[in-house]
Parts: sequence; structure tokens; C-alpha cells
Amino acid sequence: MSDLVLCTIEPNGVARVSLNRPDRMNALTAELFDDLIRVALELKANPALRVVVLHGEGRAFSAGLDLENFKQMDNPDSRIAPGKLGARTHGDCNFFQYAALVWNDLHVPVIAAIHGVAFGGGLQLALGADMRLIAPDAKMSVMEVRWGLVPDMGGMWVLKNLLRTDQIADLVFSGRVVTAPEAVHLGLATRIAEDPLDDAMNMANSLANLSPNALREAKNLINFTARNDRSAILQRESDVQDELIGGPDQREAVNAYLEKRAPQF
Repeated sequence: MSDLVLCTIEPNGVARVSLNRPDRMNALTAELFDDLIRVALELKANPALRVVVLHGEGRAFSAGLDLENFKQMDNPDSRIAPGKLGARTHGDCNFFQYAALVWNDLHVPVIAAIHGVAFGGGLQLALGADMRLIAPDAKMSVMEVRWGLVPDMGGMWVLKNLLRTDQIADLVFSGRVVTAPEAVHLGLATRIAEDPLDDAMNMANSLANLSPNALREAKNLINFTARNDRSAILQRESDVQDELIGGPDQREAVNAYLEKRAPQF
């Protein structure tokens, strides 16, 4: 595994995935995207996986796309050359979109721990997580307009489920930087944490003790809810509950509570 992305898995199935370009504030390169996708797919195939924590080493979560990438735009072999991004290389995504949205596709909860900054592509990567814990002094920005671009890593898909259209317009048009309190108020971040990584790991360890089947189906249901109408959601709720209720995990959760012991899933 490349040292651009580090991954360790605890015995309880909690994976810690770290962007590891601290000297560049974890600025994103094609090579780093390659490693993110590879790590995510390896985790996706791991049946023992329970929770993922995504964070950045050093001073920041990620400062966004490394501007050195733009020097490759005139290279026809570059993945950011004009005309290359429209190709669907990973299902309904291109390479860059998949590096962010693959985390949403994982069958387990993914928690982003954000400190320093999450700018541009770094913010879009964080948006691929299910939850975002943010340090009190951290900052976020949909910054692409500053480079003559628009969000293109799946950010628009996620933002439409988090913010009002006028709020999205405010952030995308201006590229302005928002503080942690405003990020939580808008819905970009889930909540403020004094130590996001520590809090995320504590949350992950707690979730790892819960029914993996229930967590998997809960994540599927949350994603389904964001994409469908009332009737479809009500039907899906019932169908998922039919699958879970009376199953071994659900029975164990109840029995463990009644017997005042830790559940064994």
C-alpha cells in the first residue's frame, strides 16, 4: 500500500484511513485518488469491517486539489485533460467522483474527522462520509470557483441533500470560507468536536459493538431516503424491518439488554 493513504484496522473492525501528505496539507493528486479508491475497495471487500474513520495527517484534513495538477492539463494522457472527465469509469462516476463517493457506498458507517481545513476537493471527499466531526477552529470552503471551476467530485449530489438551493448557490458562487459553527449550522458538518479524531474513534468503537446487520441496513435506508419519494421510503422502511426483526442480531441485541451483558454479534 502506498504511503499516500494509510490504513489500519483494529481487532474490533474499526478502520482508520489517513490522508498522508502532511507537508502539502494533504492536497489531492491523481496518485492519492488511486490509493483512496484502492483502500476503499479493499475495505468494502472485508466482511469483518464495522466502521471507518477518515482523517488527514498533519495540520489539515485536506487543502483540496494540488495546484500542481493543473500543469498536466495540456498533457493528453492526463486524467484532468479537457474532455476526459465525462467518461464514466466507475459505474455512474468518473475517477475523481468515485474517490469521494465510494465511501458513501461502503456497507458500514464512515466518519470524517476534520481539523485545519477541508477546502474544495477536500470538502467533497469529507462529504462522501456519513458524518463529519469538525474541530472548533477548522474551516470549510466550496472553493472551486477560485480556480475557474465548479465542484466536480460528487459534491453537488451530496450538497442537494444537505443544504437549500440558495445556500448552495452562496457557497458555490462565492467560494467563501466558512467557520466550524457556520458549517454545522448549514449542514456541511455534523457537529463540533474539540478533538475530532479522538471523538470519531470513540464513536466508531461504540458503533462497532452494535449489530452490523442493523447498521448496514440503516445506512442503506438513509441513502435510499435521500433519493426517493414518500411512498418508496415508507415501503423500504417496512421491507428492511421485516428482514431484521426476529433475526439473530436483533434477538441478541434484546437478550443482551435483558441479561445485562454486552451483545455478541
